[in-house]
Amino acid sequence: MTNPIGLDVSRETMDDLKSYVSILTKWNSSINLVSKSTVEDIWDRHIWDSAQLVGIVGAETPKYWVDFGSGGGLPGLVIAILLKDKQTKVTMVESDTRKCAFLRTVIRELKLNADVIQNRVEQVDPLNVDIISARALADLDILMSFSERHRKKDGICLFLKGQNHEVELTAARENWNMEVEVEPSLTSQRSCVLKIKEFSRVR
Repeated sequence: MTNPIGLDVSRETMDDLKSYVSILTKWNSSINLVSKSTVEDIWDRHIWDSAQLVGIVGAETPKYWVDFGSGGGLPGLVIAILLKDKQTKVTMVESDTRKCAFLRTVIRELKLNADVIQNRVEQVDPLNVDIISARALADLDILMSFSERHRKKDGICLFLKGQNHEVELTAARENWNMEVEVEPSLTSQRSCVLKIKEFSRVR
């Protein structure tokens, strides 16, 4: 299949991604991990969409990455697969019991350097991480309050957003001072990735 994001993906990594897709598709018939209408286009809509975050981070490999509201592992499991040989620890935070069981199954079967915290993000003890990601979890203002609690001082946030990202940015700036780079999505003309570096509450 075509890799539309220009990321160098080894044969072993592709095999792991294919295994993940196979497990996800199997579980999706009983647990709503991704919308059934998107399964036929799962690579572009979900896998490559998530994978582009690794390219946005750049050459420096993060030591600790947390993904909020991981659900079916997007982007958390994709990140863990892509960074499997890079010594990056990936933690996925998810409150749904069945989705946590799915995440742990994939981690075990693919031998990923990852773990799962079953809890609501706002109830998790501070994690002090290098990278925070989230996809289709909450409005930006809420994500910022989550991130304030869990990132290192020089950590960055990567939030996959749709065509309403400008509205969310405007609303969030009422409460947050932010240094934001809007990265166009490589898989959807209507989407983007918000790369947020420095941020603080408006006093």
